[in-house]
This record gives sequence, structure tokens and C-alpha cells, in this order.
Amino acid sequence: MSLVIAFIGAHGAVMGGDRREIITSGERIPTETLEHELYTGQIVTDEALVQRAGELGVSLTIRDDKRKVSQRDGILVGEVSETEGGITRKRRLYATRGEYALAGITGDEIRLTGKGKASNFVVLGNQVTKQVVHTCIREKWKNGTMHDAIRIIMLSMERASEASASVSGLYDLVQTPVKASISEVIERDSG
Repeated sequence: MSLVIAFIGAHGAVMGGDRREIITSGERIPTETLEHELYTGQIVTDEALVQRAGELGVSLTIRDDKRKVSQRDGILVGEVSETEGGITRKRRLYATRGEYALAGITGDEIRLTGKGKASNFVVLGNQVTKQVVHTCIREKWKNGTMHDAIRIIMLSMERASEASASVSGLYDLVQTPVKASISEVIERDSG
């Protein structure tokens, strides 16, 4: 799991996503232990992650080239995933000017889990990264502009990468001023 942050405003939407992908393989209990320590903030640096994986006998691949945010037909799409027990679960965020939708994906099934309107930040991530983002929002957001929201997303990405090895220092930003049909994109994704 990594980090995707969006701001949905009345005049547009912006979304940022880190590029970290961590692939583990090994015995179930040591792998779950490593993931728990990583996602609860006990492992902060890449070096500590590699060292702890070695101690637990877990094979580890760390890549920083996965694009988690994109734009399709005026809709921003962000996705985070986690694999547990051979089952990959994904959470996807769709955003456009004025609204957003959250979906859970297991296999080929897409299930809508939430919807919302403008003037919201939405965060997909683990416990530590969400806490970092919420702190940045509390400190810096004063009902500002789209530029202020972009600055908060960038600051959140930087701080999250310093607080957890689950997030890369590299990230992508996408933005749209368009109001498009989220339901149409979800329908296409479901088909």
C-alpha cells in the first residue's frame, strides 16, 4: 500500500500518488510481521526495510516506477493495492470537478464504497501516511485555492516519504478543471 491524495474542488480536482511498489514473498507470518511494521511506522527508511526483511527471511523487491494516478476523459483515477494471502485488494479513487467516488476492487469485481462532493481532501494510504497527510491539511489548509491544495499534496508526499519506507520520494500529480461523469468511467471499468 502506498499513498494517493486528492483535492476535489468546485473549480477542478488534483491528485497526487507516490511511485513506490513493494513486492514481498516468503512465509506468511514473517511477511505479515514485516508489512505490519512497515504500515504502522516502525520501519522508516529503505535501509531499515531491507534489513528487517532479511532478519525475517522475507524476499523483497522495491521499485519506484509504478504510476498510481492518471487522467481518463476528465476523471482523475488513483489506486492503491495490497496483497494478503495471495489475494490482491485494490482501493480506487475517482475524482472530477465537484465530486468523487471510492471503489473497492477484488478480482474483477468493482464495488462502490463511497461518494462525496467538492471542497474535500481524500486520502488512500496506510495508518502512518494518512496521519502525515491529515497533519499537513490541519496545519496548512485555510479554505484556500487549488494552488494551496497542490502545495499541501506536495508537502504531504514529501513528509510521508520521510516518515515511512512505504512511500517513495517520487510522485506524480494530475489535475483537471473538467466536470465529467464518474459513473460512466466506473461502468467502463466494471465491463
